[in-house]
Amino acid sequence: MLQLITSSQPVFLCIDALDECAGAELAKVLESLKQILEKSPGTRIFVTGRPHIQAKIEEYLSGRVVSVSVVPSKDDIIPYLRTRLAEDIAPDGMDELLEADTVENTPGNVPGT
Repeated sequence: MLQLITSSQPVFLCIDALDECAGAELAKVLESLKQILEKSPGTRIFVTGRPHIQAKIEEYLSGRVVSVSVVPSKDDIIPYLRTRLAEDIAPDGMDELLEADTVENTPGNVPGT
């Protein structure tokens, strides 16, 4: 179906969390994307995923891939944590000391920060 749609008009496909696709299914998805790009070179595909699948993506879509690495910073993580903690539906489950410890120590456990 996607091949039919992409062959008749410009299309932008966005696929989030491709790294969560199981091994055999990942190969099928990448093969389908390869076929779409071969039949419809004007199609653009935006994929997100963790770095460990980059080699697989390049294997299937070689020459058609531009990779951009995005790494969160502490300045991104801390406000996100504070927002999520403020939205907690069970705020009594965490005292102020545990909350402060979580906000202080979690960013250091995120790769790349």
